[in-house]
Amino acid sequence: MHIPTSDTAEQSIASFPQALEAALQPNDHYDVTRWLFVPNYYCDYRFILGTRGQRPLICVGINPSTAAPDALDNTLKSVERIASGNGYDSFIMFNVYAQRATRPDDMEQACNPTLHRENMAAFRWALEQTTTGAPAVWAAWGAIIEKRPYLAQCLQDMIQIGTELGASWYSAGARSKKGHPHHPLYLRKDSSLDPFNVKDYVSSCL
Repeated sequence: MHIPTSDTAEQSIASFPQALEAALQPNDHYDVTRWLFVPNYYCDYRFILGTRGQRPLICVGINPSTAAPDALDNTLKSVERIASGNGYDSFIMFNVYAQRATRPDDMEQACNPTLHRENMAAFRWALEQTTTGAPAVWAAWGAIIEKRPYLAQCLQDMIQIGTELGASWYSAGARSKKGHPHHPLYLRKDSSLDPFNVKDYVSSCL
């Protein structure tokens, strides 16, 4: 379990380009030819965790927990299986907000604009990794998006970036009564992806 040590506004946040550059260098702890891990060390935030490929499935949760390269939690194991089962050669786990907290109730009360800005830079980069066809974004945050008011605005910024880069949005499994997309953890390993109108979702559910 990860409990934040302090609000991220009290911490030094690496810029995404700097963190990415470091993450692409050889690392004694994991194979950088297979894994993407930005920043490439465990701290109170994470921009990206995933595998390398030319056609990644970009899964979007709310915020990171404890997973790391070669130490995926059950949620990330499910993401990896579903990405492979739907024909993608890799996966990227992204989050609406980058603060690491196993329990969403531990997320900070106010959005840190610096952390959000760098997280959006990471999202843009993740979308740009698709070399064939439209970037595929899997909405997978469940009702947890209601935990903090700022999360809806963070998602709006993601939608704008996705629109600029021609992203296609999907969900998997049954949506909640309110319309929230299903969290990956309890999905069947052979779950298929369904088109997800994220703009309609935001206007009707958030």
